[in-house]
Amino acid sequence: MKHFSIAIPEQLNEQLCEHLIREDGDEDLIFALWNYSLGNERDTALIHNLIFPEHGDRQRHGNVSFNPKYIKRVCREASKKECGIVFIHSHPFPGWQTMSPDDIVAEKIRLSETVEVLTGYPLIGMTIGSDATWCGRIWNYNRKKNIYEIQWAESVRVVGSQLKIDFTKSLIPSPKFSQLFKRTRAVWGRENHEKLAKLKIGIVGLGSVGSMVAESLARMGMEKFVLIDFDKVEAHNLDRLVGATRKDIGLFKVDIAKRLIETERTASRIQINIINKNLYTEEAYKGAIDCDILFSCVDRPRARYILNHIAYAHLIPVIDGGIQVRFEGNELKGYEFSGADWQVQTVSPTRPCLQCLEVYSASDVSLEISGLIDSPSYLKGISKDYYKRKNNENIFPFSANLASLEIFHLVAIVTGSGGLINFGVQRFRYDPGIISQYFDKKCSPNCDFVKSIATGDKYIKVYD
Repeated sequence: MKHFSIAIPEQLNEQLCEHLIREDGDEDLIFALWNYSLGNERDTALIHNLIFPEHGDRQRHGNVSFNPKYIKRVCREASKKECGIVFIHSHPFPGWQTMSPDDIVAEKIRLSETVEVLTGYPLIGMTIGSDATWCGRIWNYNRKKNIYEIQWAESVRVVGSQLKIDFTKSLIPSPKFSQLFKRTRAVWGRENHEKLAKLKIGIVGLGSVGSMVAESLARMGMEKFVLIDFDKVEAHNLDRLVGATRKDIGLFKVDIAKRLIETERTASRIQINIINKNLYTEEAYKGAIDCDILFSCVDRPRARYILNHIAYAHLIPVIDGGIQVRFEGNELKGYEFSGADWQVQTVSPTRPCLQCLEVYSASDVSLEISGLIDSPSYLKGISKDYYKRKNNENIFPFSANLASLEIFHLVAIVTGSGGLINFGVQRFRYDPGIISQYFDKKCSPNCDFVKSIATGDKYIKVYD
């Protein structure tokens, strides 16, 4: 059986908390709709539409119950939108919640069969505690036993300006303490370190920046990795590819990164999935959506376009960075280094997307998909900025600086340590040697990625 999780856009989560966590301490309920996000190892229910109760839809008496007309209205909406149904209610106690006998009757007996017959999707149940801690489950039909059986979500993540994840401890246990990461934990604190260590972290692109991100996370005590890169080690990579030696030329970069993590890790247990394929293949794409957060360490527009889609449609934040090196001169007199910029940003719902930030252009994506982006006959169709980035060379200290900035973005969005959750768009300029921050960037009013929040792959397919 595949793992299961639930994800909620931050704005919907705020509405749910306001409705369900009552000042009088009573329970309350609401129904919502959900879409699938189907990974290789994990399926996720993406909550995308709330259907608030109207007058006469529920009975509140300390506890709370729904009336038949409410579920009928919800089923009509779900059938119209071709979505699944989520039954959500609150408990007046803090922390992760178990199910009461009444909860089980409501979900297993009254709802599970009706919902699946009418919508074709299994019922999702969710409970929120008084401190806004979530737990969730899916009711799967067992044909052999002719009953509906519960499968608990290993996590419920709330995605937006922050990444808040509530884990089911029996499925995702806390990391075992090790003296090897004692100082790392001392800085971030035990609770924040555990939040980081429980994450399943994907790194797309295991070149210079990606390999440094991998090593940093391994030394910090992270336990679960998905490594995605189709490229192999070449001789010109060795001046900046961490963990690679001359003997590794010709091997896949993901294999070098896996070995690096295993060698440098401080965690007592570790899980590494490697995928030596391009992100636009189905296996790599679904491996990416198995993750809780992704590092974009790529230099191609199509990969960035796919990661941008994942950040919004699948509710998986993406930490993206890139380097641009500049030269002056000409072929006759030669070229000299004149400067460099490297930029990092985290994209997710409520934050501006990569396309609106002009990190890549849609025209370059189209050219790459058509196979023409490297064709000399089509160079006129490629933006000058992309052509410069494509032909500039990166070096170790540039990558090291960018990788460090990306790690800080991870710590901020997951833990909020030091009171920071968002560094904005950060750009380091070699000349004059300063980091600038931009918080005024926004998506355009008609941004397709914002419109795709929590849709999964329902309306668009981005892999081959």
